[in-house]
Amino acid sequence: MTSSSKPLVVIAAGGTGGHMFPAQAFADEMRARGWTIALVTDERGKKYATNFPADWRLEVDAATFGSKMPHKLLASALKLRKGTNEARKNFEKTKPSLIAGFGGYPSYPSLSAARSMGLPIIIHEQNSVLGRVNRLFAKTAKFVACGFDRLDRLPLAAEDRKKVVGNPVRSPIKAVRDKPYPELSDTGPLNILVTGGSQGARLFGEVIPQAIASLPEAQRARLTVVQQAREEQLEAVRAAYRAAGVKHTVDSFFSDMQDRLAAAHLVIARSGAGTVTELAVAGRPAILIPLGIAMDDHQTANAEGMVTGAAADVVPEPKFTAEMLAPLLLERISNAGVLKARAKAAWQLGNPNAARDLADLAEQAAGVTGKRDA
Repeated sequence: MTSSSKPLVVIAAGGTGGHMFPAQAFADEMRARGWTIALVTDERGKKYATNFPADWRLEVDAATFGSKMPHKLLASALKLRKGTNEARKNFEKTKPSLIAGFGGYPSYPSLSAARSMGLPIIIHEQNSVLGRVNRLFAKTAKFVACGFDRLDRLPLAAEDRKKVVGNPVRSPIKAVRDKPYPELSDTGPLNILVTGGSQGARLFGEVIPQAIASLPEAQRARLTVVQQAREEQLEAVRAAYRAAGVKHTVDSFFSDMQDRLAAAHLVIARSGAGTVTELAVAGRPAILIPLGIAMDDHQTANAEGMVTGAAADVVPEPKFTAEMLAPLLLERISNAGVLKARAKAAWQLGNPNAARDLADLAEQAAGVTGKRDA
């Protein structure tokens, strides 16, 4: 495919890692097939787009429409209208073959403009509950691709276009899948990875060190804990592990998450769609604590497959205390055979080909056959 005949896909995604990372993996696949890539996101999304393979980018203002306050609704409506007009003018010049929405409010202007112009749309929903923006465009999308078998809030009119492809994952995470689960015995060294989302979880910094400190000394001596914590909690979390005699690395951000994940025997995390997907693709057992304020309780729904597949435990946030976590942790780390079985179960749930399958749908929706690398 010559550069002059390259089709253009506009990828519209909200400003969180949960939206941006799957969008990036999809973009990598589409570029490998010979497509031109454009990214539309907001100020927050730019933070996660450093390595996004976009030929050009358009920044839009994020505007929510969930407020019940009239003045805020009006301000949001004006922002969305302005963004939609900007997107429409852009599309009239660039003539995209496809608009791919990955959810989040910044995806609204592109999808709205595409619908008004009759351009083909696909949407990808990472969570087990269809998000607000994706819900609005599900009926007119060529396909509603999703990360999990379960997809709540899908309009009846769109059910025949639901396609379960999984969540695309970045290449460094996908590479962990080919690495063996770390050597483990009932009494040997054991690595715990704690991650609480892009900003860390304040609750984790309070509960997990306390629970680990209450474990028997012989178990504490085995552990190495790698924990993501909020900036203001770093010293307190480090001090708690020092006092407990537990080897640890505590920081607010890890740029080598793929290496940390590869070394982990057990992960304690939120159950955002990206986290659950990466755990399955990598094949790592987990203790998952769904975010209590997540819209439509979608994090509990996300974790469902890992629980029924015997790959993870789920602890509701209101019950997540040191007193509750300590015995569960002790039970898990005391039995290497169970952790190995749970790792295998997680691995079997993973779909490393989600980006490829989504790209197949995209090309079908656009009526364009791309050229894959050999």
